[in-house]
Amino acid sequence: MEDRTFANEFRDRLLAQLDGHEAHPIGITESDVELSRIPRGIVSRLSGQAGLDFTGFVARIDTVISQAYDSMSSPGCTASFFWRKLYTDACVVKVLLLLADSELHEAVARASIETLDRAIILAGAPGDASLSLILGMIRWIQSHAQWPDHGLGSGYHEFTAGREGVPKPLTSLGNVPSISPPSLATFQTTWSRSPFVLKGFVSDWPAVKHWASIDYLYSMAGPSRIVPVEVGDDYRSDDWTQELLGWEDFLSALTAPDTSQRHPFYLAQHNLLRQFPTLREDITVPDYVYMFPGPPVSYPNYRPPSNEDQLVINVWFGPKGTVSPAHTDPFFNCYAQVVGRKTVWLAPPEIAPSMYPYQPSLADTDEIHHPAANAMEPLMSNTSRVDVFPVSKDAQEASKSNYPAFWNMVPAEALSVTLEPGDLLFFPPGWWHAMRSEDVSFSVSMWF
Repeated sequence: MEDRTFANEFRDRLLAQLDGHEAHPIGITESDVELSRIPRGIVSRLSGQAGLDFTGFVARIDTVISQAYDSMSSPGCTASFFWRKLYTDACVVKVLLLLADSELHEAVARASIETLDRAIILAGAPGDASLSLILGMIRWIQSHAQWPDHGLGSGYHEFTAGREGVPKPLTSLGNVPSISPPSLATFQTTWSRSPFVLKGFVSDWPAVKHWASIDYLYSMAGPSRIVPVEVGDDYRSDDWTQELLGWEDFLSALTAPDTSQRHPFYLAQHNLLRQFPTLREDITVPDYVYMFPGPPVSYPNYRPPSNEDQLVINVWFGPKGTVSPAHTDPFFNCYAQVVGRKTVWLAPPEIAPSMYPYQPSLADTDEIHHPAANAMEPLMSNTSRVDVFPVSKDAQEASKSNYPAFWNMVPAEALSVTLEPGDLLFFPPGWWHAMRSEDVSFSVSMWF
């Protein structure tokens, strides 16, 4: 009966949200409107009455989920919010159906949490009310289901930064300046135009202490969560792909003794702090992010993020050796290194012709479009074909032969730095940048 009480409570909250939907946007057909009415029609019948056709309801709601996903993922979608909201609502309804028709066994709990996480990951669970509802449902399911011991092994696990020296990349002759924290006024008028590092600036973040603990990362999320990961060494490669992976499985992969796995996992450019709100409490956004510098001379088309906060926070979490190839982003970036070390390579926008970027006609193909690339402007030629971290002498010589303009022009203009836990890196929009993890690395980017 407790499961049914739970379903009734969250059913009522969902009904209130469904009743508050705005008028349908341009581009939505009458059949789309009829599809969007299915979730409410099903929820309104979940009032504890016997004899409901739960199997039929699940089949209908799966149809809504599938059609909403296809529509919101289609190129040129003009009603993204409508479809993302419908996908989210349908996922919630599906979980209500599962819980109303079944005992809360582990399999049901896992299927329910995965469905809710998909609403966050794939659709963004638009609206604070939707996200709050989903997170509340996940917490309830986690606390009431019976779970086996998690498979991360026994004892306390912690990621540690290495102490061996990190050689300077041969593709950069300069160093990113390390400065004392500038005043907000000085940052806005002077230092917002070029990269700099503030050593230890975020070392007092709780994240710097807590996120190194695998036990903490597991316990704050709870069982059966999933996250989006990249699979492969380089998103420009044909064998690169993406998948949804269990959070426990991802953490286990990072602690595996065999770090030479053929296809490493990388959790890249994902708003994990929204999916796992406990992590958001472990950081403090620097005041520099709220200073709103104007467009740099080298990037006159700059516009801040279009969300309400004009701020996009993402995490980057992966094993030693993870590389993000050289690319550009359209925003200012405060990049905090939380766990492990990471080498960052930077070059100014002016050297773009020597970076051998992919052509605009190819920039939105599967081979090179990727979360680390600029998803905000997918037609932008923002990824370089040059490996700025060549893995061998032979690779370096081949690069010099294939990309002579890069080697003749770029290293003299490029900068690099190896970030330690607690360091904060800043760089403006349009700057080319590449990243290489020197240890298991956990970073937070703040685009503004």
